[in-house]
Amino acid sequence: RTDVATCRGHSCSTSAAGRLVGGIVESEPSAFLTAVHEIRRRIARGDVYQVNLARHWRATLSSSALTADIYRDLLRTNPAPYAGIATLDDWTLISSSPERLVRSRGGVVETRPIAGTRPTADDPALEEVERRDLLANPKERAEHIMLIDLERNDLGRVSQPGSVEVDEFMVVESYAHVHHIVSNVRGRLRPEVSPGELIAAMFPGGTITGCPKVRCMEIIGELEAAPRGPYTGSMGYLNRDGSCDLNILIRSFLVQDRALSFAAGSGIVADSDPARELDETRAKAKGLLLALGA
Repeated sequence: RTDVATCRGHSCSTSAAGRLVGGIVESEPSAFLTAVHEIRRRIARGDVYQVNLARHWRATLSSSALTADIYRDLLRTNPAPYAGIATLDDWTLISSSPERLVRSRGGVVETRPIAGTRPTADDPALEEVERRDLLANPKERAEHIMLIDLERNDLGRVSQPGSVEVDEFMVVESYAHVHHIVSNVRGRLRPEVSPGELIAAMFPGGTITGCPKVRCMEIIGELEAAPRGPYTGSMGYLNRDGSCDLNILIRSFLVQDRALSFAAGSGIVADSDPARELDETRAKAKGLLLALGA
């Protein structure tokens, strides 16, 4: 289990006062709940097994707001291992992601899928209970194992035969506002595989699309209210020697001029409770909201 330094109070974001013009607009909860019911119907008829469904938040930054300050506050309110900021042309990505899409180093490739979430408890005495319940929950375990298999298949497309293994299986990582079930899948990269071919095999991550991946992306495009943009894409680095380390762009802001947006999603399966899935998106968004002073 990994415990990441936490920031659970509004005091973490006092420097964000006056950062926004107006409030934060959250996408309509009823639309998300309706989409969850539709996905459950499609699962019941055998169309898919699991779909990751996202919803959006939007705000307008004041003229004095600096993206570097937002990044600093996000690292404080939502600390995570795969963080970064990138400014290109007229837009900026600000990310503090808990999830790795793929890393390649010294001939070893690995991915670190997240599937299974619980909000942190307000009472620290209940934290261990929450972690145990998450890990023991049949729904969460089944979803996680299915997505491990998907990632093993993706990694197997570029790895040496017989080299793909799950070297870390279903551990709980605890972050500022959520607990996650995480595994690590690794293999030996075939020598002829280029960095571009590796990324093509892994992208987009199965945990943020669903299973089967292509059909889930079609359903996501149909049911989500707006295009995802960079959300659930990837940010990281590529070295000249072919090594790389790329995150999945969750817990991330997109800033275009003064328009700021972000999203959070939840994995929908046959027995998902729509209200609980809605609550999960809000728990995942909490650190981003705090970084904005909300």
